[in-house]
Amino acid sequence: QVQLVESGGGLVQAGGSLRLSCAASARTFTYYAMGWFRQAPGKEREFVAAITWSGSNTRLANSVKGRFTISRDNAKNTAYLQMSSLKPEDTAVYYCAADTLGVRLRIGQYEYDYWGQGTQVTVSS
Repeated sequence: QVQLVESGGGLVQAGGSLRLSCAASARTFTYYAMGWFRQAPGKEREFVAAITWSGSNTRLANSVKGRFTISRDNAKNTAYLQMSSLKPEDTAVYYCAADTLGVRLRIGQYEYDYWGQGTQVTVSS
């Protein structure tokens, strides 16, 4: 069992940047692939980014390519989502998730085993 805690959300103007963090409670984090998802009001939760256990492979949704970067620091049990050139349509609750089979870059929310509680990101126009 692992607990995930997101932080770093907030209110930012369009064009601005934020870095989200996802801290894991267990050293087994090192073996997990990590994903970021987001859910806007009235919409389904959607895939944003994923990274394998080693950090050597990543995957980004088309809507965030060139603007967002996913990374991780296994020594700190933490995954990150660097968001730049933010747009109002990026407004959502952002969730991190862990996939216990660390070599996959899954985009389906039901394929992840553990979830954080979410952090709100609001981008004003």
